[in-house]
Amino acid sequence: MSDAPPIIGRGFTFADLRVGFRFRTHRRTILEADLAAFANLTWLTEELFVVKNDKQLVPGALVYSFAEGLLLASMQDTGIAFLGATLDVKGPTRVGDTIHVECEVIEHRLTSKGDRGLVRFLNKVINQEQQVVLEYNPLRLLKRE
Repeated sequence: MSDAPPIIGRGFTFADLRVGFRFRTHRRTILEADLAAFANLTWLTEELFVVKNDKQLVPGALVYSFAEGLLLASMQDTGIAFLGATLDVKGPTRVGDTIHVECEVIEHRLTSKGDRGLVRFLNKVINQEQQVVLEYNPLRLLKRE
């Protein structure tokens, strides 16, 4: 083992996690500029999202993308691969909403190589009113330690 101090901001390893382990992310408010940039980048130009109105809806794909960005700190330097997920939009998200992600480990097993592990999470994206607006269950390959 090294005498070097741990790197701040390093994500969870497989060894750090177990079924039932829970954590949450910081918050992020979705701005009108975020929606405009996302629509321009992805060409998700559905009128529902690009014609301005008082309670401007944002695509579930943007909410998912922001959730993954909020989760980066949990897998920085330890994540090897994203292997898939199912995604369920539970409710609307609008410009001005502030979201965070609550995560729970629901599956945890070593790979046959033994130097890495498969971890499935249940991720709930929650708005400022404590409503779940999106839920997904990514399976990730993480470094063992």
